[in-house]
Parts: sequence; C-alpha cells; structure tokens
Amino acid sequence: MPTRPQPPTDLYRPERPDQFLTQLTRLSRVLFFLLALPGVRRTSRPPAHVPAETPLTVRARRELAADIVEFTLAAERSCAPLPAWQPGSHLDVILPSGRMRSYSLCGDPADTTVYRIAVRRLARGRGGSRELHDAVPPGTRLTARGPFCAFPFAAEPTVLFLAGGIGITPLLPMVREAARRGLDWHLVQTGRSQAALPYAAESAALDPTGTRITTHHYDTDGYPDPAALLACAPRHAAVYCCGPAPFLDSVRRALAARAGQPLHAQRFTAAPVAEGAPFTLRLRDGTRLPVPGDRAALDVLLDARPAAPRSCRQGYCGTCRLQVLDGTPDHRDHILTPEEREAGALLPCVSRAKEGTLLSVDL
Repeated sequence: MPTRPQPPTDLYRPERPDQFLTQLTRLSRVLFFLLALPGVRRTSRPPAHVPAETPLTVRARRELAADIVEFTLAAERSCAPLPAWQPGSHLDVILPSGRMRSYSLCGDPADTTVYRIAVRRLARGRGGSRELHDAVPPGTRLTARGPFCAFPFAAEPTVLFLAGGIGITPLLPMVREAARRGLDWHLVQTGRSQAALPYAAESAALDPTGTRITTHHYDTDGYPDPAALLACAPRHAAVYCCGPAPFLDSVRRALAARAGQPLHAQRFTAAPVAEGAPFTLRLRDGTRLPVPGDRAALDVLLDARPAAPRSCRQGYCGTCRLQVLDGTPDHRDHILTPEEREAGALLPCVSRAKEGTLLSVDL
C-alpha cells in the first residue's frame, strides 16, 4: 500500500509566528480594553440615505390635455436599462434650475427603456411645472432620483380606481396591471372637462367591452357625488384614489360610512399638520430650528438645509430619514418598525415632538 505524502511540518504550524498577525492581535486587545472602560461612549451611526441619481434625457414631449404635457425620459446611453419600478412609483426629478419635483410614473413597468411622467402646468405653483412646460424641450438633460414607491398596488381581486384630473398618472399603471391579471376592476376618471382629461384614450384601450370605465366632467356633470363614485364597484372592492385634496377628502368622508372597505390614497401634496405642537429641532452643528405647530419639521429643515433628502413627504418612502441623538419623537410615519424607532430613526416629513421639547438630530 503506497504511503500518503505528509504535508510540510510548517504548513499548519509555522515555526515562527507571523509578525503582522501578532501586531494585529495586540492592537485589537488594546482597543477592546479601551472600549470596555467605563464612561467611554460607543455609538453607531447608520449611513445617511442618499438616493441614487440617474442621468436622463428628454426623448419626447407630448400635449396630453389642456395644460398637461407628457415627458418621455430615457437614459443618456440609449442601450442602458433604467431602474425597475412598480405601479404607484414616482421619480424625484431635478430640473435644470436645481428645483426638485416628484412626478408619478405613468408608463409601463415592463418597458425599462424609458420613463413617462405627465405634468400639469400650475400658474400659481412654485415654478417647477412652469419650467418643465416652458424651458425643457426634447434633448434636455435632467437628473432623477428613484424610482420610489409610496403608493403600492396590492392587486386585490376587486378594485375601484378613482382619478381626479392629473391623479390618473399613478393609477394608469395599476389599471394596466389589473387588466393584465384579469382582476375585476373599474375606473372612474373625473376632470374639469373632456379636453382636460388626460390618458382617456389609453384608459379606454384597456376596456374593450366598454363596461369598466366611467368618466365625469365637471363642466357638464357638476361636481361628482363621492357616494355615487363608490357605487361603481361592490362594497368589498379595494379603493385606490388620487387627485386634488378636496376630491380625496370627499371620497374619504364617503368611504367612512362603508365600514371595512379599504382605501389606498395618494395626495398631490403633503397632508396638513394635524394636532401639531411647536418644538425645536437641533442640528449636529448646534443650529436650532423652531418648528411651528402648523408646519412639518421637514419643511423647516429644508429652509435651512435645501439639499436635505426628501421625496413622498407622507411618511411612506423613508427618503428623509434622520437619526435622533437626543429627545423623544412623536412618530407618525407608516414604515418604521418598533425596533427602528427604538434605535432612533425618524421621518421628519410627518413625525414631530411634544410641545416645547428639543429634538436633536444627526444632520
């Protein structure tokens, strides 16, 4: 029987100790001793949430309806696929002026070559929509953060979609998905007039039988009765609603009388602060920012730090997440776990602190 060759005697047990490992071991022992001393503060700071940025080019623009323009955005390298998204997602678009605005994705998630957003011109807005309408032709380079999904579609078996004007934009991909899955769905699309109704043709193409879509025009039909809108689907249907605040609030009040019917909603703007009390936000450099009872902490923070990350402003996406160093928050978000809150996470877009207290954050 042949003898098995034996490994060299120094393969596993070197006769001389490795000098690098020896020094590393000594150093680790010293550090362990120092950290074990009483009074030594040991903190762990989570990495700041910095959304990824994607360079985009405006490939095309199209007039959809009165004061509404659709922009088709593609990667600067036309062959590069864009980050994936799901119905209900939105992009944070950084405009040439440096303004950042959030817009719902209204295209097809299966198409990874382009993003589509639709923008309504707001004459009395903050300037973002006017810039896109007036100063962003095809070929313009933009930057986007995201996509983010603060309005996910759960694909319930029976679904009612309620769209107020430009509120069709996050709902249209959901309608496509509902049609693709063969769900029992109905879409009610409302607007000021027929000319002001975006994506009416695309919606109709998803309803070959002509039985699943109802349109309502304010100029001929008057303001819609929310109870009548809800009656377009069975009482057990899940309701997805997006539109102006008065439209959304009226639907919410009508739905309160139909106990047990789920509502998924997205507002164009952050909801007004309810039961807010004034407190003070203190930044890492010692800056103190008084937060009035009727303003969100994030809005006050953006006055002092315009580049602070933000997106949905409704406590869903987590983009504005901060770390609390001292103080007790009044958490009002929808995504943080009890463990994350206990560890000091805070979403300043919706969360606050008790009246007169000081909340120190790591920013």
